[in-house]
Amino acid sequence: MADGQLANLSSGLTSDERRDRLRLVRSRRVGAVTYHRLMAEHGSACAALAALPAIAAAAGVENYECCPVGVVLAEERQGLAAGARLLIHGEDEYPRALRDIPDAPPVLWAKGDLSLLNRPAIGMVGARNASSLGMRMARRLAQGLSEAGMTVVSGLARGIDTAAHEAALEGEGRTIAVMAGGIDVIYPAENDALAQAIDARGCRISEHPLGLEPQARHFPLRNRIVAGLSRAVIVVEAAAKSGSLITARAALDYGRDVMAVPGHPFDARASGCNMLIRDGAVLVRGVQDVLEALGTPGEARTETHMTLAPLPGPETPQRPLKDVALLHAMILSRLGPSPLAEDQLMRDLKVTPAQLAPELLNLELEGRIARQPGGLLSRLE
Repeated sequence: MADGQLANLSSGLTSDERRDRLRLVRSRRVGAVTYHRLMAEHGSACAALAALPAIAAAAGVENYECCPVGVVLAEERQGLAAGARLLIHGEDEYPRALRDIPDAPPVLWAKGDLSLLNRPAIGMVGARNASSLGMRMARRLAQGLSEAGMTVVSGLARGIDTAAHEAALEGEGRTIAVMAGGIDVIYPAENDALAQAIDARGCRISEHPLGLEPQARHFPLRNRIVAGLSRAVIVVEAAAKSGSLITARAALDYGRDVMAVPGHPFDARASGCNMLIRDGAVLVRGVQDVLEALGTPGEARTETHMTLAPLPGPETPQRPLKDVALLHAMILSRLGPSPLAEDQLMRDLKVTPAQLAPELLNLELEGRIARQPGGLLSRLE
């Protein structure tokens, strides 16, 4: 793609600036939060790229190299061949709902009707091994919300996600699929026909490079985008440790409504939903409950209060990135395959809960640590 063609795709940034931002986010150990910290500290992607080797050295990573230009040129060509558009944080076409969240994806590949990214949306998530009743409920909600003018956002996974996308297409065709891998990698493969239908009448997006096969650590990252795009997130069916609860937690932190469909107390697939309702989520019996809870656009609800642990938000004090990188290195050096108590880690590092909690979450989202029952932590790499 020629530079002039690339610059014409979206206003606001030159082709060199777009390429530098893509290089920055594709550089090793640069996730969304790190990307935004680098941009805030250095003012431009070019300056951030120049500073990265020294920051990596401060964290104990020697001979660090940023993503080569050739890699992003190849990614641009792949995106063009796949019929996808590159949306970059800070540009006009980038989804408005995602612009101000603290871990907004720096780049998105998008395919289909991009106008859906800036229309009122509802996230719908739930179990992959959903029950027949859960699937029927997801279909009823998605079709009704689509017919009411809402865009249904989900993750193209088996179970509830699939039911939500299919039913939304049967309604008014408004649905967005957030991919856990590259936008050209359909997962699960059985949803290939559904993905093609979404390309024709909806929209698919991914923050990952084309060709990337989804891995376990990518699914929590995908879930935060589902939450960020949505005015509210509905959990239809989810176990107590389901990834759907990560979506709910992200929605809560972003100021979105959290809603849940209740289930039988003896059904493990409903335990997560019942926990959410216990903690203040809106109980959903049908489409009307969702529409009544949303009220008018921008109207805040005050009658319920969620108590899930929040994600780091804009109010979280920003530490210099070199300090953050050093703290990450210290956390990882203390953790191993054998679980360690979080309060013990806090004492070992001599840090406060406010200093430790957001960085633990960032490492968890990056797939570098895992939480175990009883407040225990272990390293995954």
